[in-house]
Amino acid sequence: MHAPTAVDETVLDLTLDAPSPGGHVRVTIRGELDLSAVPALERALWKAVARATRGVELDLSGTAFCDCAGLNVLLAARRRALERGRTFTIRSAGPAVRHLLTATGTWPLFTPGEHALNHDEQELRNEVVQLRRAMQTRPAIDQARGILMATFALSPEDAWDVLVRISQNTNTKLHVLAGELVGTAQDGGLPDGIRQQVTAVLATLPASPGAEQPAPDVG
Repeated sequence: MHAPTAVDETVLDLTLDAPSPGGHVRVTIRGELDLSAVPALERALWKAVARATRGVELDLSGTAFCDCAGLNVLLAARRRALERGRTFTIRSAGPAVRHLLTATGTWPLFTPGEHALNHDEQELRNEVVQLRRAMQTRPAIDQARGILMATFALSPEDAWDVLVRISQNTNTKLHVLAGELVGTAQDGGLPDGIRQQVTAVLATLPASPGAEQPAPDVG
């Protein structure tokens, strides 16, 4: 039996519980899962997979933010667990994580009961495709978020929330939306349609202290 282990980072709090009698290790993650959190997250999840004899369970209800860097680590850890005969599931998740996994189509991979442990070649091949797709689309998504931050004076979190919500509202894959946004910006600025969508989403977000309102397009 291992005692609970806590790993404290600047914006990340990771706790590994001792293995349960059934052989499961619960990992509680609070904070932000972005590029800066990747090393600590990898270490914690690798350790959890090594300790577990049956599976790893994640509590992400306190995870306030998650981008593609965090998703890549979760996918890689799940694949590592499957290869070692363990399950890898998310028991609870906050809105930020749910939005990301829903938008990228990866939520069912981490949902108990929807994807049972499967060792066949097709399952592993699908996992590799999911991981590769997330890695390939991350640059465009990060660039699109940067464009929204610069154009509308948004925080990184609000820019991400805007992207995810527009993706859901328009039934457009997140990486496709990001590519379109980057392309239109490079062609001479955001078109009125995208500006209107962003403005509509911003109206539903809590106001951030000192945040500027988007300027009207008078060009």
